[in-house]
Amino acid sequence: MNLDEFLISPEQSARQRGPLDRIVMSSRTRLARNLAGMPFPGWAKKADRQRALELIQPAVENLPEMAEHFSAPMDALSSMEKQLLVERHLISREHAAKNAGSGLVLNKAETISVMINEEDHLRMQALAPGLQIRRTWELIDHVDSELEERLPYAFNPRLGYLTACPTNVGTGIRVSAMLHLPGLVFTEHMGKIIEAVSQLGLAVRGLYGEGTDASGNIFQVSNQITLGESETRIIGRLEKALHQIIEEEENARAVLWERNPKMLLNHIGRAFGILSNAHTISSKEAMNLLSLMRLGVDFGLFPDADSGLVNELFLLIQPAHLQKHVAGALTPEERDIIRADLLRNRLAHVSRPLSQPPPKDDTQGK
Repeated sequence: MNLDEFLISPEQSARQRGPLDRIVMSSRTRLARNLAGMPFPGWAKKADRQRALELIQPAVENLPEMAEHFSAPMDALSSMEKQLLVERHLISREHAAKNAGSGLVLNKAETISVMINEEDHLRMQALAPGLQIRRTWELIDHVDSELEERLPYAFNPRLGYLTACPTNVGTGIRVSAMLHLPGLVFTEHMGKIIEAVSQLGLAVRGLYGEGTDASGNIFQVSNQITLGESETRIIGRLEKALHQIIEEEENARAVLWERNPKMLLNHIGRAFGILSNAHTISSKEAMNLLSLMRLGVDFGLFPDADSGLVNELFLLIQPAHLQKHVAGALTPEERDIIRADLLRNRLAHVSRPLSQPPPKDDTQGK
């Protein structure tokens, strides 16, 4: 089975629901592990990396959680297939650059992804829609425990799990959530939030992690400290910070609507106008305009659209997904044209935004 046949559709992926997914788009827990007695990938020769791959790959494939899986060495995947996986957050940008001696094992639900010989021998992650940090931790902790019975981990009684990067030593855990925060960006409070979470030992990054910008007002919030703290304490601190950020975002949206609704309606209306009429549009512009449309959906201004549609478009307009759409390579200029065509077609049935949110139905839930 090839990757294209295995991956769930963008529509199915984008329409998965989870707690507080109005703001929290997804949650992830990642663990870094290495094998004892073997050089870490960054220092390993090709033969050593291949030996590690041959040891790890079958151990992962035989896990009960991976009963139905896609497994491949990275040199068997095309550049476009690798980029597709990056755009779906199933592998890192760093792993997409790997070739011989590195590999991937992915389960059918796309909830568990194991990168072999990325920066560490094992980078395993669990993903879930909405705010489900503890759920992703439980999933990947179970996978990790099963693998530890089959593979000799590099572990030091004093330091914990040994990793290629000192910042991962100890638990080797990275927990993160992807949040849509247009309210905080518009009210210019995002800088204050970044400063506050940094003081808690947390990091705020862009859409694809470290070194990327926050296209579409989408930010990743994750822990930075792994040494000297338990996994539950790290998760608890992140969850507390996330709930505070969610509250701040909701307040920022309320302030925007109360103080200057015409400004907000103008931005959302113009965004929809461009998205539904443009004949060429860049990825960055489309992401930022879709962010405004998603905000409009959250306010109830698009009765015949939902956040699932916008989430799907966030994905479909990415370079690899566009090239998959046309089954061929595209230049940047051609991508801008195809992207605009796709947006016009998908938004043709969506009516222009309302001038105010519809009244809430107080009888619902009674």
